[in-house]
Amino acid sequence: MSAVDTKHRLPVRKLVAASIGNAIEWYDWTIYATFSIYFATQIFPKDNPQLALINTFAAYALAFFFRPLGGYLLGRFADLRGRRAAMLLTIVLMAGGSVAIGLLPTYAQVGWLAPVLLLLARLAQGLSVGGEVSNASAYLAEIAPPHRRGRYSSFFYISTGISVLTASLLGFFMARSLDAAQLASWGWRIPFLVGGALGLVGLWLRRSLEETEQFEQNKAKAKALRNPLLMTLREHPKAVGRLVGFTMLSTLCYYTFFSALTPFAVSKRGADPVDVFLALSIATVMFIALQYPMGALSDKYGRKPQLLVWAGATALLVVPLSTLIGPSVGNLLLVFCVGSGIYTAMTSVAPAVMSELFPTELRALGIGSWYNLTVALFGGTAPLVIQWLPGTLFFYYVAGAAVIAFLVILGMPETKGDELH
Repeated sequence: MSAVDTKHRLPVRKLVAASIGNAIEWYDWTIYATFSIYFATQIFPKDNPQLALINTFAAYALAFFFRPLGGYLLGRFADLRGRRAAMLLTIVLMAGGSVAIGLLPTYAQVGWLAPVLLLLARLAQGLSVGGEVSNASAYLAEIAPPHRRGRYSSFFYISTGISVLTASLLGFFMARSLDAAQLASWGWRIPFLVGGALGLVGLWLRRSLEETEQFEQNKAKAKALRNPLLMTLREHPKAVGRLVGFTMLSTLCYYTFFSALTPFAVSKRGADPVDVFLALSIATVMFIALQYPMGALSDKYGRKPQLLVWAGATALLVVPLSTLIGPSVGNLLLVFCVGSGIYTAMTSVAPAVMSELFPTELRALGIGSWYNLTVALFGGTAPLVIQWLPGTLFFYYVAGAAVIAFLVILGMPETKGDELH
């Protein structure tokens, strides 16, 4: 280990402040998918539970299509006004949407106004998350020394994992404490209201963040740009193509193992909700624990080898894993642990890889727009598609995306240790 590595001290306060804010964002986003099976018939007509669940997922998917707009608007805002200001704005939007959902009137009380209000709250959250991913990624990458960018980037999905674990544990304890009728009647509101309260904590913590030097040095360039979104296509087409290629698989992995499998295992494979929440919680602890070591490995051996292992292993294993989903808690644990464990090879370096694609004056907008468009197309529809496709066909769909991502990654240059520009 070099003297530089030995003497370096992580700016823990900065990393924790940025990461806790991101955790709250993703907690709010995740609980919608996790608790959808309980509130679907409260917000939509309950005479057809399957249709109510599909409509709930349709609102989930539609909100994803506002993510690219949020990524563009809040990404451009971050490139012009700073990462810190943009991250404060995103957490206000997300927490506000969470409180609104927690206080929604039911379909029985106000009719079709209930799903309309749900959709409006989800759209605000869609705009928020669209800006959050790009701005937090840019912030973590820009404050990191080049030889430690993988380590710094790992904090992004440490925070994401913590948020998923919080939502999963809450679901586990609520499933143990409340019966199905209580969860459907009022229990589902609790996680959303908790998310709003946590948003206040995140807002306070993010106020302490300092702006990045990288932004300060390049904000004049950002202000001078005209048609910046078109510029990403005209001057950085390979970067856009690569971002879309690996994000397609990344978002399918995330929404498969951390969102879509929960209602799928319960509604289609007869799994006990308590067992599903338990297995997901244990796997998520492992997911969090692997982030920093995997980020450190990428700083030593490179981003590209890890990404190739992730895409190749997913292509080979996702279909066999899908056949194990069922009432057995042991099988559920195996599926969640193997799937999320492989995924850490990508998540630990995602902010670094994305930030290394674009120059500083286009970084937040470039990531925000194209990342979120890809997530909208593939992640936003994942829970809907997994409910619609019969048997294991959805998992062949994920395997196909893994093959495409593998080929895209093969053509990428190695970027570990490179200076951001």
